[in-house]
Amino acid sequence: MNILLAVDASSASKAAVDQVAARPWPAGSQVEVLTVVETPGFLTQGLATEELKSRAQHLAAAAAAHLRSHQLQAKSVIAVGDPKAEILDHAAAMHADLIVLGANGLGAVERFLVGSVSRAVLRFAPCSVALVRETAAPVMGMKVLLAIDGSEGSRRATEAIASRPWPAGAEIRVFSVVELGMSALEASFEIPAFDTAHLESQRAEAMKRTEQEIDSALKTLEAAGLTTSESISVLAASPKELILQEAAAWPADWIVLGSHGSSGLSRFLIGSTSEAVATHATCSVEVVRQKP
Repeated sequence: MNILLAVDASSASKAAVDQVAARPWPAGSQVEVLTVVETPGFLTQGLATEELKSRAQHLAAAAAAHLRSHQLQAKSVIAVGDPKAEILDHAAAMHADLIVLGANGLGAVERFLVGSVSRAVLRFAPCSVALVRETAAPVMGMKVLLAIDGSEGSRRATEAIASRPWPAGAEIRVFSVVELGMSALEASFEIPAFDTAHLESQRAEAMKRTEQEIDSALKTLEAAGLTTSESISVLAASPKELILQEAAAWPADWIVLGSHGSSGLSRFLIGSTSEAVATHATCSVEVVRQKP
């Protein structure tokens, strides 16, 4: 597995480095630690470009050394330019399977992982993206919330989890939403004599379909030897809100979801939802995307 770990001098970045170091990864996995020196903006700080490069090299090298101390194959690299473009270009060049970065940067000379960079990487990355927050919990007993909707994106997210090693004691909770057809709901308000039996039939069909989707995901995960649980919610708020509520109530350490959903009554993991969850979650989030 090829992992691109983008780092800056923020505490969120340190949490990302610690998370990658502590997690088990497939045999033969390689990590490239990238730090970007953004110019000319930081030159207004009164620091010369060469000094910025030196600090960036030290930062990336220290992170790579930390990973190697945890028996990971890791090397460091720095780049100069626009952080968004450099991360995306480097991920494509190294054929990355996963980009890992801190959820947000802080006020440091080397900072670059601010919100706009995270959003750009989430939207345009050629592979899966994980945003790690400072609150990232120890990996032992890790609680992973897998949000699914029956789409191809959800299937890939399930397979991604099943294909990786996970820390001892990890639990994967499969979560989905029973979404009723909006046309039926709208009709129930607009037509006085609306057939409530038909609405109930639709509700039952939606519940059955969601249960089948969860059962399929559970079988895939359990076949990989993972500990699982399940949860279902009836759509009473936006999908983003329901995912975030479930993650907070459990509470989850890591949320995994597909990059987008499919059409149909069960659709909810569209791009805007995955981005919103990654932006607003209080825990770390991974958005799984199939490589081109």
